[in-house]
Amino acid sequence: MKVKINRNAAKALKKMLEQEEAQGKLFRVFVTHMHGDHAHYDLMLDTPTEKDEVVKTDKDIDFILEKGDEYLDGIWIQFFQVPKEEWLITNPSKGDHHHHHHH
Repeated sequence: MKVKINRNAAKALKKMLEQEEAQGKLFRVFVTHMHGDHAHYDLMLDTPTEKDEVVKTDKDIDFILEKGDEYLDGIWIQFFQVPKEEWLITNPSKGDHHHHHHH
């Protein structure tokens, strides 16, 4: 399974991981709901279970994904600061590149 993350998102998430309540935890990406052929996603701090896979990124942040969930494989996590602060979590491989989740 793969996760892509942009530099701004990596910076923002690393800052959150430095908080005391994040000690020993990783970010879980999960599907909040489905719309036809695409999914909406969210992030939360969590610890992996036997049903999960920990996926490494090229930005030194690991993510927890539920094993076998095809909608999680290939997600792209982006954080933009202009024109306003905004998180976008999409999965281009699942055809939802036109449907952005605003976190």
